[in-house]
Parts: sequence; C-alpha cells; structure tokens
Amino acid sequence: MPKKTQIVLQLLMTFMMALTMSGIMGFISIGPQFFSHWPLSFIIAWPIAFIVTQIVTPIAFKLAFLIAPPARA
Repeated sequence: MPKKTQIVLQLLMTFMMALTMSGIMGFISIGPQFFSHWPLSFIIAWPIAFIVTQIVTPIAFKLAFLIAPPARA
C-alpha cells in the first residue's frame, strides 16, 4: 500500500474511532451531561489514536499474517 494512502487511511480510521469511542465511553461513564465535554475528549483522543496506530498497525499485521496467513494462489 502506498505510504500516502496508508497515512490517509490511518487519519480517517483514527478520526472515526476516536470520535465514537470518546463519545461512547464518556456517555457510559458520565451520562448525557458528557456531551458538553465530548469535543475536548475527542480533540485529545484523536492524536493519541493516530500515534498509537503508527506503532500498533505493523505489529497487528504481522500477528494477523502469523495467525491466519493468506491463501496462496
């Protein structure tokens, strides 16, 4: 996969995951009053998620190919 595509994919994926997870976990822990704090939680979560994916993605791919190698043609 081209590096540019990989970066765009990780930006989009981490955006969506940080948005949903910060919202869901905030709502579960605090309730409806969390919605006023959600934007700040998301702004903090997104860069953290992006950095973590830079570290975790290569490891996850290696483990996935080890556990379930692709079928050979």
